[in-house]
Amino acid sequence: MSTSEPLDRLLQERQADRLPSVAAAVVRKGETVWSNAVGSADYDAGREATPDTQYRIGSITKTFTTTAIMQLRDAGALDLDDRLGLHVDGVGDGSPTIRRMLAHISGMQREAGEMFVEGTAPREDDLDVALALGPAQAHHYSNLAFGLLGRVVAAKSGLPYTRYVDERIIGPLGLERTTWFSQAPKAQGYLVDEFARTVWKEAETDLGGVAAMGQLWSTVEDLARWATFLARGADGVLDPKTVEEMWFPQVMYYPDDWVLGWGLGLMLFNQNGKIFGGHGGAMAGHLAGVVVHRKTQTGAAALTNSGTRGNMELFAISLAEKALELWPEPIEPWRPEADPPGDVRALLGRWWSEGNEFVFWWEHESLQAKVVGTPPGRAETTFERDGDGWRAAVGRERGERLRVDGDRLIWSGYAFTRAQQPFSAS
Repeated sequence: MSTSEPLDRLLQERQADRLPSVAAAVVRKGETVWSNAVGSADYDAGREATPDTQYRIGSITKTFTTTAIMQLRDAGALDLDDRLGLHVDGVGDGSPTIRRMLAHISGMQREAGEMFVEGTAPREDDLDVALALGPAQAHHYSNLAFGLLGRVVAAKSGLPYTRYVDERIIGPLGLERTTWFSQAPKAQGYLVDEFARTVWKEAETDLGGVAAMGQLWSTVEDLARWATFLARGADGVLDPKTVEEMWFPQVMYYPDDWVLGWGLGLMLFNQNGKIFGGHGGAMAGHLAGVVVHRKTQTGAAALTNSGTRGNMELFAISLAEKALELWPEPIEPWRPEADPPGDVRALLGRWWSEGNEFVFWWEHESLQAKVVGTPPGRAETTFERDGDGWRAAVGRERGERLRVDGDRLIWSGYAFTRAQQPFSAS
C-alpha cells in the first residue's frame, strides 16, 4: 500500500456520499505532500475534477479580510479595539469594536439585510450596523460584520478592498488560482436532491459590496499554501507574532463543550486534543474548508461543488489527522547543550513559591521553568533576556518579569526560595 492510499480512500468515500466532486490537498511544513480529486466538475461538459479545478471558497474569504485588517493594524492605521465608527463614515460612536467583529462577538445581525432572500447584493456604502444581540453576550456569526470590515480596509488603505487583497496578500503569496470571479477550469455548483438523487445547477452570484465576507474562488493547491500561511505567516505579508495573535481564543462557540472556539477571524477546532485553525466556507453550489495544525504545520484543504452535506472543514480535519498519522513528527535525538552563561547556571534547579515546587533548566539556549507535577503544556514558561533580568516570553505568566533578589527570585510579584517555607516567610 502506498503512503497516500489511505488519503485517496478517504477522498473516494467522501465523494461517494452523494457529492458531485471533491478535491483535496494536504500540506506539511510548506510542502504539498498529497492532492487528488474525484468526481465531476461539470456534468454537462463531461469534465472531471482535478486539484487545479477552481471552486468557490465562500467564508474562507474572511481569513483574507482578517489578514488585511491585521496588516493595517501592524502599519499603525488602526487599533483592534477601535470602534468601527472611527474608521467608517456614517456609523455612530456606539458601534462595535473591530476586535469583536473579527471574533463574531460584536452582536451584529448575521446578514446584510435580506440579500439572500431578495437575490441582490448591497453596495458597500449601503451597509449599516444592525444588532441582533448586545456586544460580547455570545458568539453570533455575522457576514454583515465582515462586509463592514471590507469598508475599513478600503477606507484605511485608499484602495478598493479587492485590489488591496490582490496586491498585498494574494499576489505576494503567489496564489495564482485564487480570484474574485471564476476562471477555467472551474467547478459548476450543484444542489443534490436529497431524495431523487438528481442535481440542480446553481448560479454564480456576485456579492458586490460584501465581497469581503465570501466572494473568492480558489483551488485546493492554493489553499494548501494558504494553510501554511495561517500557521506561520510570511515575510512581507504578515509577521509570525501577528499570526499567533490571530490564533489566541476570543470566545468559545459552545461554552459548555469546548470543541470550537474563535480567534481573530479564525475558527479553532479542538479535535482529539489537537487544535486546528482555519475556516469553512459555503456559497450556492459550493462548500469549502481549510485547516492547519500550527504546532506541526500540517494542514489540509477540501472543496466540493455541492451546496449541502459536505462538511468540508471537518473533512479537512480528518485528512490532516490522517496525515499526522502517516507522517508523524520525527523524534529528535537528545544532544547535550552548550554551557549556559554563568548567571544562568545560578538560576538552575529547584525553587519553591507559595508552597509549590518549580524547576528551572536551560534548553535550546533558553531559560525554562515549570511547576513540578503538572501536565505538559499547562504550567511551563520560556524566558527571554530583559535588561538585567528576564521576562516570560511563552507560557505561564507571559509578559511578567523575573529578577534575582539576593538568594531569592522575584517573578510576577512572588518570591521563590531554594527551600520550601510558609508563604508569609518568603
